[in-house]
Order: sequence, then C-alpha cells, then structure tokens
Amino acid sequence: MSGTYRELRVWQRSLDLVMEVYRSTKGFPKDEVYGLVSQMRRAAVSVSSNIAEGKGRSSDKELVVFLCHARGSVLEVETQALIAKRLGYFGDDVEERLQGLTAEVGKLLNGLINSLRKSIEGPAAA
Repeated sequence: MSGTYRELRVWQRSLDLVMEVYRSTKGFPKDEVYGLVSQMRRAAVSVSSNIAEGKGRSSDKELVVFLCHARGSVLEVETQALIAKRLGYFGDDVEERLQGLTAEVGKLLNGLINSLRKSIEGPAAA
C-alpha cells in the first residue's frame, strides 16, 4: 500500500473522532479530568496515532497489527461514550454523534484490515 497515512480516509475520520471527543468532554465535571475525560481523549488519540505508526512500519503485516490496535481503541471510545451517557455527562445527541463516528471509523478499519490481509495471504489462500 503506497502513500502516506494522511491520505487514508480512516486516518482523516479518526481525527474527526478526536476533535469530537475533545469538544464533547470539555464540559465534564472537574473530578473527571483525570478519569473519564483523560481516558476518552487518550483512546481517541490512540486511534489516529496507531494508524500513522502502522503506516510507518516496513510491511503491510505490521500495519495490520497497528490497525487492530486502532480498532481496539475505537471500541474503548465507544464504551466510554456509553458510560458517559449513563453518568449523565452526555445528552442523546452527543452520544449518537460519537457512536456514529466510532461506527464509521470501525468499518473503515475493518475494510482496510480485511483488504490488507487478503493481499498478504495472496490469491492461493482465497
């Protein structure tokens, strides 16, 4: 796979996820600054960071490993958004926006992972 990580749609959308998480957690109670706020922000940043790091590796096989880490971080953000909603920190609109973004980024990651795995295994494996 050629090009840079910045050209990947999944990386671009993962940055949108980061921005939404930062905006959405701004109004959390002060006692959550080192709890859920920090956790959600780190998980969101981890998605785009893992995509970039994986793209910088020497093989598609290594890239897949980092994309899988990114997928795990997407699921963390999704879970943390549900927790924030249950705690009353998010309204339905914010939670739905975050769930929509995590779903989109997750689908893009799954598609890229599956595509790379097929190219790594080659036509004989199909």
